[in-house]
Amino acid sequence: MAGPILIGVMGPTASGKSDLAEHLADKFNAALINADAFQMYRYMDIGTGKPLDKTRYELLDILEPSERSGAGEFINRALPQLQRSYESGRSAIVVGGTGMYIRALFEEFADIAAPASQELKDEIREIEEKGGLELLLRRLEEIDPHTSVDKRNPARVKRALEKVLAPSSPSSFRLPYSNRIKLTICHDKPVLESRIATRVEKMVHNGWISETERLRSMGYGPDCPGFRAIGYRAMWRVLEGEIRAEVAIEETVRDTRLYAKRQRTWLRKEPGLISLEGDTNLFLRAEEIVRSAGNKGD
Repeated sequence: MAGPILIGVMGPTASGKSDLAEHLADKFNAALINADAFQMYRYMDIGTGKPLDKTRYELLDILEPSERSGAGEFINRALPQLQRSYESGRSAIVVGGTGMYIRALFEEFADIAAPASQELKDEIREIEEKGGLELLLRRLEEIDPHTSVDKRNPARVKRALEKVLAPSSPSSFRLPYSNRIKLTICHDKPVLESRIATRVEKMVHNGWISETERLRSMGYGPDCPGFRAIGYRAMWRVLEGEIRAEVAIEETVRDTRLYAKRQRTWLRKEPGLISLEGDTNLFLRAEEIVRSAGNKGD
C-alpha cells in the first residue's frame, strides 16, 4: 500500500468482526484497537466475547466493572494509540460493536465531552459508598433541582453528577490518518439469529455462569456499569436461584437479537460504510477494498 490507513470494522453482534479484523491485521501488518465498550472491562471475558489472543489488541481490560466510560474517554485513549501506529508507518484497525465510538472517532466529532477526572470519579464513589443511590440523588438534586435523570439507574445518576460537578467544554481533535475506510459484515437475518443462538450457548458452555460467580466474589454486581453487557444479569439470576440456566440462555438470545436489530438500524445510517456480505469470499473482498484504499495515498 502507498501509505498507512485507518480501517473501521463494524457489524452486529456475532457477525464475525474480530475474525475479519484479525485477518486484515495479519495481511497488512496493522495495529488492532478495541472499540467495544464492554470488552474494555477486566474479568468479563466470556460474556463480552473477547478475542482469544488479547495481547494483539489495545484498549482491552482497561476498566474495572464498577467504572463508567463513554465515547469521549474512548477517543481520549484511542488517539495516542493511533498516533503511535501512524508515526511507525502502520495502518490501524478499530473494531467493535459500539457504533457510537467508531462514528465519533472517524467523523471527528467536536462535541464529545472530555472524560471526568479520576479525582472526581473517586469523589462520587465515596458518596455512593457512604449512602448509596439515595445519597447520590440527594447530592445531585441539591446542585441541579430540575434534573431529569432516571433516578432508579445508579450509573446515570453518577454520570449526571459528573456533568454538574465538572462541566466540560466540547473538545475537538484531528485524526492522524486522513485516509480511512469503514467496513461492516452483513448476514441475512435468519443466519445472524442462528449465529447469535450458537454463540450464547457456547459462552454458557465455556463458563459464563462461573465467570459471573467470580465477579460476585470480587464484590461486583448488577448495579455495576459492566453488568449492562447483555447476559450478565441473567447469569446473576441463575446464581441467585431465580431462574434456570436454560431460561437465562433464552433471555440472553432474545435480548442479543434485539440488540443486533438496533445495531443494524444504526449501521444503515453510518456515513461512508462499505457493506460486505458474509460469505466465503468475505476476507478476499475486504483485502481488495483495503488495498485499493491504501493505494490512493493520503
